[in-house]
Amino acid sequence: MSDTTSEPILVRGATPAAASGPEHVEVPVAYDAILLAGFGGPEGQDDVIPFLRNVTRGRGIPEERLEEVAHHYRHFGGVSPINAQNRALKKALEVELANRGIDLPVLWGNRNWAPYMSEAVAEAKERGFTDLLAIATSAYSSFSSCRQYREDYAAALDATGLEGELRIDKVRQFFDHPGFVMPFVKAVHDGLDELRERMPDLDVTSEVEVLFSTHSIPMADAERSGPHERHDDGTVVDVHEFGPGGAYEAQHLAVAEVVMAAATDEDVPWQLVYQSRSGPPTQPWLEPDINDAIAELPARGRRALLIVPLGFVSDHMEVMWDLDNEALETSEEHGLVALRVATPGTDPLYVSGLVDLVLERVNGVPTEDRPSMTALGPWYDVCRPGCCENVRAGFKPALAGVAP
Repeated sequence: MSDTTSEPILVRGATPAAASGPEHVEVPVAYDAILLAGFGGPEGQDDVIPFLRNVTRGRGIPEERLEEVAHHYRHFGGVSPINAQNRALKKALEVELANRGIDLPVLWGNRNWAPYMSEAVAEAKERGFTDLLAIATSAYSSFSSCRQYREDYAAALDATGLEGELRIDKVRQFFDHPGFVMPFVKAVHDGLDELRERMPDLDVTSEVEVLFSTHSIPMADAERSGPHERHDDGTVVDVHEFGPGGAYEAQHLAVAEVVMAAATDEDVPWQLVYQSRSGPPTQPWLEPDINDAIAELPARGRRALLIVPLGFVSDHMEVMWDLDNEALETSEEHGLVALRVATPGTDPLYVSGLVDLVLERVNGVPTEDRPSMTALGPWYDVCRPGCCENVRAGFKPALAGVAP
């Protein structure tokens, strides 16, 4: 292995092994702690609007629109399930680490609500830690699901004045890691069995549709998801040539295909759909919307559907409201039997998989020895230049990737 200390520093705030910007870090790194990075959510009625202001900061969203979204949270007493879920995940990670004899504390910081990322970074300093390995609670590549977390890490170091004293790397995006994929495989297998039990005469090859659902994002952001190169003439080129949906859509499609192949030997119809769109009607977002897709199913002879929240790691607000309320209501309106399967949450396979991802970096596991269930992986340890640009705001300082 080459001496990384003599190589140029291309990655801000990185450990020496990652600072030169390799695609995969194949040398051991002695991390002090894990940084579990979450989205955050309100924990009471008084938190709802301030939380939504944090989420939409800088976007010019009017207060009346915030009140519309607040209704979803107020339906659940003003409490988002996401913080409780991240507390449970943090505890599960701590138990798994202890069971394997791995001495790595887990710190938790959020983007939009307490405990904030800057608070977690400050705690790391107080406890004498210098090298952190971040796990974001999002599996795929896009601005909101990857780069924005990387910007959060940079902002936290800026806010605390700890750049130069703390270093933060991240695990790879884990969309095709078995720990993330296999809980969905089991969920789809069991979900199809449950539909058969409910409807004994059901033909799953012609009367069932599996809808893999994920968060819609603006088409412009989808196109820029994954590594891109900017040429001298101003054109921006997708390094992997994924197409209009970029890495974000390609990763979801690849995982959905793997899940279906592993979950059933039968040729069950499926499609990728999108949910939770929030932009103006004039702005193109990824489609089809899940409710539009559901409305079309009866005309295609479907009697039942299985909703798989493939884009989500836990049953947070968008799963519980947009799927469990709106999508299931749409299904009922169209006379369809619908079942929504669980997200990974704290499934032992998922928790164990996250620890495996940590050990990849701790032990410097060679790329060829890292598990991935699609041809797209294993994804990069260090994000590549031009990765996942926010088209609206451009590139902001970020850690764990080669600039910009």
